Order: sequence, then C-alpha cells, then structure tokens
Amino acid sequence: MEEFISNSVHDTYNIAEKLSKDFNSGDIIFLDGDLGAGKTAFVKGVVKAFGGNENEAVSPTFTIVNEYKVNGKIIYHFDLYRIENSEELYNIGIEEYLYSGAICFIEWPERAKDLFDFKHKSVIIEKLSDIARKITYKGETKWKH
Repeated sequence: MEEFISNSVHDTYNIAEKLSKDFNSGDIIFLDGDLGAGKTAFVKGVVKAFGGNENEAVSPTFTIVNEYKVNGKIIYHFDLYRIENSEELYNIGIEEYLYSGAICFIEWPERAKDLFDFKHKSVIIEKLSDIARKITYKGETKWKH
C-alpha cells in the first residue's frame, strides 16, 4: 500500500503517472472516492502518462464507459454511478470489456459488487480539503463484500 498527498490537479497527474508504471494490460483498477474527489483527474493523469492527451479523457457519467487508445494500449474508463443494477452492465457487455486485455478503471464498483469477485487493484481518493487529496494505492486485492 502506498499513500500520497495531492495539493493540485497537477499533483494528481504526477501521482497517476508514477502509479501507471504498475498498470498493465488486463488490469482492473477500482477507483474509490466521493463525487468530485478526483477519480477522473486520476484517469486523465494515466492517459497522459501513457502518451495520450489528458483532455480527451472525460467522465463517463452519462455514457457509462469511455475508451481511450494510447500508444498501443486500450484503456476503458467506467462510471457506474448511474446504473440501477448489474443487469444493465451485462446488457452493455461488461464482461467483454473486462476480459479484453485492456486496462479497466471502474468508478463506483460497489454499485455492481456481485460482478466483481476477482482480483483487482484499488486507488482510493479522499478529500482532505477543497484542494488537497489523499491518494492511497493498493496493489492486487480481492473484493470484500
């Protein structure tokens, strides 16, 4: 487990860049944090670290999933905040995404915890103030219901 303090979006990008060295094809990373904590900013930092344009990485709140192709890597970014149940995710073919070999970031994974009974990595972002965040990274763990 590693902990970092971010005092700006730029700091969050730098932390994401450092941690992105541990993200490989096929990894599933849960993003945990309140609304506005910086989960999408973290994904933007990863996209930038892999050589992409961070401005193309936007919150998938209404689309549920966004895809970013960056230097031969595919990143899927899920936001499950608006889903009602796991069946909605089956309808969009979530299993195909998860087992595609891409790197998958999942915001609000607890909304479909019956789907996620496998190993994953976790990034937890806690608001310390209007600006400051504590970012905790946990390597591979297993979902705890």
